Amino acid sequence: MSNKSNMTIIGGTRGLGRWMAEHLRNDFNITITSRDAISGRKIAEELNVDYTNDNIDAVKDANIILFCVPIEFMADTIKEVAPHAPEGSLLMDVASIKKEAAEALDKYAPENVEILPCHPMFGPRVPTLERQIIVLTPIKNRSDKWLGRVKEYLTKTNCEIVLTTPSEHDKYMSIVQGLTHFSFIALASTIRKLNINVKESRNFSSPVYSLMLDMVSRIVFQNPYLYYSIQKNNDETGNARKALIKESIYLSDLIEHGAEEDFVNSILESAKHLDEREEALVRSDKAISMTTQKANILTKSIGKEIGLRQSYSQETYVGTVKKVTAKSAIINAGGEELTLNISHIDIMSESELYEWKKNNLKLEHADLSVILPSQCDEKYLLQMFKNIDPVIDAKITNAIGNGSKSIYTFHYTVFDEKDKAHVEEYIKGIGGEIC
Repeated sequence: MSNKSNMTIIGGTRGLGRWMAEHLRNDFNITITSRDAISGRKIAEELNVDYTNDNIDAVKDANIILFCVPIEFMADTIKEVAPHAPEGSLLMDVASIKKEAAEALDKYAPENVEILPCHPMFGPRVPTLERQIIVLTPIKNRSDKWLGRVKEYLTKTNCEIVLTTPSEHDKYMSIVQGLTHFSFIALASTIRKLNINVKESRNFSSPVYSLMLDMVSRIVFQNPYLYYSIQKNNDETGNARKALIKESIYLSDLIEHGAEEDFVNSILESAKHLDEREEALVRSDKAISMTTQKANILTKSIGKEIGLRQSYSQETYVGTVKKVTAKSAIINAGGEELTLNISHIDIMSESELYEWKKNNLKLEHADLSVILPSQCDEKYLLQMFKNIDPVIDAKITNAIGNGSKSIYTFHYTVFDEKDKAHVEEYIKGIGGEIC
C-alpha cells in the first residue's frame, strides 16, 4: 500500500465510517457516501474528502471499498454495491458480526475482485489506529493479493492484527461483546428498577463499584440501536445470554437454599478457569488507583497553577488549585471557582500546559535595553535570555557598541505583565545594567 490508493467508504459520515475517513485521508484518496446529501457534503468539506450520494458511482474508480453501514443494513448494501466493484479492487466491511457480512461479500462480489471482512475492535472515540486491535477474517482464495498489503499497512501503523474465521470471530464476540454488553445493560436496568440514586450511591462506593459503574455507564450512554443489533444478529450471543441467565438463577438458588459450599466451589472453579490471576490484579489495581494518583498530584499542587482537561470533551481548564477531595478538585480559573470530578479529568504535563497557554492566552510583549560587555556573543546572549523562565520568545533588535560596553535591546514575550519584573531581576542578577 505504498502508493496512494482510492478508497470509497460507504456510510462515511457518522461513527466509525467518519472516523475512518478522517484518519485514513492522508494515506488514501477518500470518497464518502451517505443517504443525507446535505450532511454528507458538509462533512466531506470538513474532512477535505470527496462525497457522492450515489453508491454505485462512488466505487467506479475505487481500489478499496469499505462498508461502514449499520449491521442490519450491511448485507443489503453489499448486495447493492459489490457487483459494481472494479476488477482487482478490494471489498471490506467493519461489521462487529462477521458471518453474515462475509457470506454477503463472498456471494455478491465478482470473482475478479477480492474480499476481506474485518472488525476494528474500537469505537470512534480513539485518537489513532496505533495499538488498536483489528480482526481480519479472510475467506479462502478470496484475498490472495490484498491480504499481505493490508497486513503490511496495519503493521506500519502499529496495529495489532488478529487472524481468524468469521465463525470463530462470532463465537468469541458473543462473549467479548454480546455477553459483556448484556450484563452491563442488565445491571443498569436493575439499578434503575430498584430506584437507586446512583449519584448518592457513589458516596458509599468502593473503588471496584466506582469502576464497574463507570463501565456500565460507558455502555448505556452510547448507541442503543447498535447494542440491539449485536444482540439480535449474532446467533452465538443468544446462546451466551441464555447461559448467563441460567447460571444466575442457579447461583441465586444456592444462596436461597444456604448451599454455601456449592456457591464457594463455583467461585473457586470459575477463578481456576479464568486464570491470569496476577495479571488481572495488576491491571485492575492500576485502573482503580488512577483516581487516587490524580488526587495525590492535585493535592501537592494546591496553591499552584495547573492545567486540567476533560477526558471526553477535551475542554481545558487552567487555574490555581484551591481544594482537593477524594472525588473532586476545586480550582480558581480566571476568577471563577470550578469543581471538577477527578475521574473525568486528565492532568496536563508542563509542556502541554505551556503550549496551551502559548496558543490561547493574550501574550505580553516588551522591549528591554541592557548594558553588557561588548565581547558578549549575541548567539549565546540570546540563548541565555530565552532560557529565563517566563520568557516565551525573544530576539535582539539592536546592538550599539561603545568601547568595552554595548547596549543590547531585546524584544521578548511573556505570559503576564508581572513576568517582566522577574526578567529584569534576572538580568540585574547576572550583572546587566538596565537602561
